[in-house]
Amino acid sequence: MIKKLIRRILGKNKKADSPTEPAVIGPKEHRIDPQLLSPNAVRVTQTLQEAGFKAFVVGGAVRDLLLGVKPKDFDVATNATPEQVKRLFRRAFIIGRRFQIVHVMFGQEIIEVTTFRGASSEAAPKDEHGRVLRDNTFGEQHEDAARRDFTINAMYYNPADETVLDYHHGIDDARDRVLRMIGTPEERYREDPVRLLRVVRFAAKLGFTIDPATQEPIRVMAPLINNVPAARVFDEMLKLLMSGHALACLQQLRKEGLHHGLLPLLDVVLEQPLGEKFVTLALSGTDQRVRQGKPVSPSFLFAALLWHQVLEKWNAYRASGEYPIPALHLAADDVLNTQTESLALQRKIASDMRDIWAMQPRFERRTGKTPYKLLEHMRFRAGYDFLMLRCSSGEIDAEIGEWWTAFMEADGPGREALLTRKPKAEGENGGAKKRRRRGGRSKQKATGTDGGSE
Repeated sequence: MIKKLIRRILGKNKKADSPTEPAVIGPKEHRIDPQLLSPNAVRVTQTLQEAGFKAFVVGGAVRDLLLGVKPKDFDVATNATPEQVKRLFRRAFIIGRRFQIVHVMFGQEIIEVTTFRGASSEAAPKDEHGRVLRDNTFGEQHEDAARRDFTINAMYYNPADETVLDYHHGIDDARDRVLRMIGTPEERYREDPVRLLRVVRFAAKLGFTIDPATQEPIRVMAPLINNVPAARVFDEMLKLLMSGHALACLQQLRKEGLHHGLLPLLDVVLEQPLGEKFVTLALSGTDQRVRQGKPVSPSFLFAALLWHQVLEKWNAYRASGEYPIPALHLAADDVLNTQTESLALQRKIASDMRDIWAMQPRFERRTGKTPYKLLEHMRFRAGYDFLMLRCSSGEIDAEIGEWWTAFMEADGPGREALLTRKPKAEGENGGAKKRRRRGGRSKQKATGTDGGSE
């Protein structure tokens, strides 16, 4: 309490200062469990230290360790240059243009090693909005700490002596569950507008409150995201959606006014009862799979988020006289073209999304050889899971999903019996009211994965 009072009196809550000496916190105070550390991250720090360099586990890993959570990824910070780091490890690769880092590989695990970053150089190239384009300036540890975005991400853990070095009262903020920007928030957001999305992701994922000074500029500075390369925005959105707290993240995005341009018409979708239920079910299912350690398909997730935009356009094209299948493809083209401009959806992801959407009208035809052909589609499981979402949300009759579940699980005679069962009239299931011709062929096998994981 006394420490917090002093900080308030001195105005240190603003984090405008840049201390050169850290608070050194021992294991009895921070209570980090060494068993939660990656042995490979420890090996990297040990190798660097034995070579005469400083080396620490840093960033989100330290934050998670303090919260008693096993980190998914481990980053290491050092005073060794990228070239010096690379020479110490057999499988190490220098990557990055904006700031060079080294990926040290141990089987499937990658330890990301960064050199301490120096104070931002005024000569560093920037765009007209102040976004730093390239900055490979190296420096001291205290400068590196000041360059990091949030106080809770600016702590350094030394596995050798189990101490935490804290330059910006990050451990206090972690305990108080407060997300606070280091330095002047407006300047930090302008340097890298992706921080506008990161603050939302961290607040939602960790259940932290956002410091008022950190939160205040977000809505006003939101348009700066339009100046960030689409590929970086896509990567950050993918982290947000695969965080295990996707629903909370999207709700926070809307609250902060950051969703415009990222997922156009999301407000319209969430204002419609069926759309809101559909998206909520999709995100809740994704969050559950992430927390259970199960795979999740980005294609399935984006297909779900954008489905009601496709559905709206699909209905419009059909109402204008277009045949159902061509109408669906035209609707998909419209939506994907819009999203590719803002999110840089990868070609593979967009292709898989099309497959998932294109299967939906084919599920309605349950006669002849069509169900057997659909069952062999390589994206069948993702398409089926998508169908079940539509049933659960009330978009179409649950009987369709029940029939397909039974068809998948049945043996040969059982499937034949299901094919002879008379389904409900199409006007009763929420789909089209007239029987439609459908196209589409596939000779590929189903993947057999579940939950839209492909």
